[in-house]
Amino acid sequence: MNKVLITGIAGFIGFHLGKKLLEQDWQVIGIDNLNDYYDVQLKRDRLAQLQGHQGFDFHHLDLADRPGMANLFRANDFDCVVNLAAQAGVRYSLKNPHAYVESNVVGFLNILEGCRHQQVKHLVFASSSSVYGANTQMPFSVHQNVDHPMSLYAATKKANELMAHTYASLYGLPVTGLRFFTVYGPWGRPDMALFLFTKAILAGEPIQVFNYGKMRRDFTYIDDIVEGVARVLTRIPAPNPRWRGDEPDPASSYAPYALYNIGNNNPVDLLHFIAAIEAALGRQAVMDLQPLQPGDVPATYADIDDLMQAVGFKPQTPIEIGIRNFIDWYTDYYQKKK
Repeated sequence: MNKVLITGIAGFIGFHLGKKLLEQDWQVIGIDNLNDYYDVQLKRDRLAQLQGHQGFDFHHLDLADRPGMANLFRANDFDCVVNLAAQAGVRYSLKNPHAYVESNVVGFLNILEGCRHQQVKHLVFASSSSVYGANTQMPFSVHQNVDHPMSLYAATKKANELMAHTYASLYGLPVTGLRFFTVYGPWGRPDMALFLFTKAILAGEPIQVFNYGKMRRDFTYIDDIVEGVARVLTRIPAPNPRWRGDEPDPASSYAPYALYNIGNNNPVDLLHFIAAIEAALGRQAVMDLQPLQPGDVPATYADIDDLMQAVGFKPQTPIEIGIRNFIDWYTDYYQKKK
């Protein structure tokens, strides 16, 4: 396999994955709608790092554009598809719920239909640790039930998993879902904690610290994430011969379907995370302590045993190194913008 469609190519994970696969001599077709959920120039600057690279082609296209998506699939013989395009953000889903259904549900259906009609060999799609919702059993396992989402964003990601399984079952489409856990690193999203904290601390402004700092997140460095995704891409799922309907395993199926957590397997206290930012910046944060926000959960922690066994995925980047790499990128990127 050497021809891949990456949706959300101008996004944080999509950009890094595209760069890695191009370095491995894949032919990468990327699409993105370049919406204004956050700074469009950041998306364009990511895209500029890929454009001009041999084997790369970009299409300005929205997942929810049904005719446009159908034409894209008809015009290309994709070996595999990585769906990373989505309306992201838990808190924003409380403000603009329709954006989540249009992109994450309608858009994902267009992906599934394209893969089905063009007989794509493997669809890998982004789910989220948010699907664990009200679960409190740690670490989160793909073998646990996830029927209690706490945000519409989480509900749309759970819907993606269900829709993907339906297509695997009905049409034999091989699909793999990846539940991402708090990805961070250079070229990251401006609405994520590391970006927001760094910007505020450098400006001498207070940072909002939710749940009064009593939060733990399985922060996962971007290089570790894309290494895992690249490995999964060439591991096409097969039906699980041991799957039983009277004891159904949510992580596998009688169909060619698999689910994996992709995280750091090492949750970090939010206050430790902030301390690492302070150390890297050489500045003290002013904390504005806030209650837990609607839709948020106090902790995430990924059980990644299945992914380790399947593709040898093992995170390598300590939080202090990852934060330092982000801050080096951040200061360089915004210095050039002045």
